[in-house]
Amino acid sequence: MTNIFGLTGLRPGEGWAKQVTCPPYDVIKPGSPLEAILKGNHDSLYHVTLGSSPAAALAGLIQRGVLIEDQEPGFYVYEQRFGADRRVGFLAAPEVTPYEARQIIRHEKTFDDKVAGRIRLMEETGYVTEPIWLLAEASLGALLDAICAGADPVYAFSSDFQGHSELSGIENTVYKVAEGSSQGQALVSLIAQRPLYIADGHHRYHSALHMGLDRCIAYICPADQIRIQAYNRVIRSEKPFASVRDSLALTPSEVFHTPARHAFILYARDGCWQYSAGQVDESDVRKRLDCSILEETLYQHLGLTDDMLMDTRYFDYYPEQDLDLMRKAVDEGEYDLAVALHPVSLEELLAVADAGLLDPDTVMPEKSTFFLPKILSGLFLQRTTKAPC
Repeated sequence: MTNIFGLTGLRPGEGWAKQVTCPPYDVIKPGSPLEAILKGNHDSLYHVTLGSSPAAALAGLIQRGVLIEDQEPGFYVYEQRFGADRRVGFLAAPEVTPYEARQIIRHEKTFDDKVAGRIRLMEETGYVTEPIWLLAEASLGALLDAICAGADPVYAFSSDFQGHSELSGIENTVYKVAEGSSQGQALVSLIAQRPLYIADGHHRYHSALHMGLDRCIAYICPADQIRIQAYNRVIRSEKPFASVRDSLALTPSEVFHTPARHAFILYARDGCWQYSAGQVDESDVRKRLDCSILEETLYQHLGLTDDMLMDTRYFDYYPEQDLDLMRKAVDEGEYDLAVALHPVSLEELLAVADAGLLDPDTVMPEKSTFFLPKILSGLFLQRTTKAPC
C-alpha cells in the first residue's frame, strides 16, 4: 500500500507562478543560456535550488509575497499542454519508505555527492524544494480529467524560458483538490492499490530517505502518459576514436540521427558512422539496454571506465532533441565523439525496476532516460519533517 497525503507549505502567490517556476535543478547546465536567464530573474526558484545563498533567497521570496503559506492539505492536479499533446498528473506528499518496502520502486543508481548536495539544501532551507516524478499504473485518467473539467484553476500560465528549455511555451494549469474531499480521497484510494515507480528524481528521493523524512513532494502521473527520449552523450576519451575505429563494426551514416534499437550513430569531426555491437543477450533486462551495451563494448575500446561516467572532463549528456548541440560540441573541440542512442521503452524501464526488487544491484545505467517534458519546480515547497523513530 502506497500512502499519499495532501501538501501543506509554500506555493506561489497570486500572479507569481510564471515568474517563480523553473526547470528542475539537474537539467540546468552551468554556463548555459538557460542558467543565465534564470540568474537574471530575481524571483526564480533557481536562486533557492542552485544559488549561492538558498536560505536567504527563499526568505526573500517569502518576504516579497512571491511564495505564500498554505496550510490546507491538498492535492494539486497539474495539466501541461504542449503542441497538440496533453499530460495531466498531480502533486502530492507521498510517505517516504525504504526501497525494500516495495511501495516506491527505483530503477537508477544514485551518487553520494548529488545526494549530499540535496541534503545540504534541505538542511539549510528547512524545505523540500522540488518534486520527484512517480509513475502510477492505477487508472487515474478519468478522475484527473473530471477534476480539470469541474474546478477553477489556481494557476494558469505559459512557461517562457526563451526557447532554451523544452518547458518553454508549455501551457500549465493547476487545480487544487482538498485532501478530505471526495475527489481527494478517491486519489488516495487509487494510489494505495499499487506501488509507484520513480521516473525522475532518484537523488531527491534518496536524500529524503537519508534524512529520515516522513514525506516528500511528488508529481504522480499515469505511466501510459509519459514520453521517454534517448539520453545521448558526448565523449572525450582516453584513446582517440580514430585509433580504434578500424577495430569497430562501423558503416558510414549520412546524418547524425536517432537510430534503431541496438544500433548507435557516432559523430566525429571527420565523419559519421553507425556502430553495431553484435549479439545481444535479450534475456537479461539490464544487459539488453543500449546504454549497457555501450558500456560493455564501445567504452572499453576508448579506455573509459565507470568512474568517468559522471565526470564532465569525459562525458556530457543531452536529450534526443539536442542533436545539433552535440554536433556543435564536437565540431568546436569540446568533446571528441557524439553518440546517439535509441530511447528506452517504458516496458524496459519497468522490467529493470521490477528485477531490482529481487536484486538491489540491478539498476539502469547512469543517464539512461530523459522524460519529456519535465515538471516545473516551484509550484509547491514543503517543510522537512522527520519520521518518528
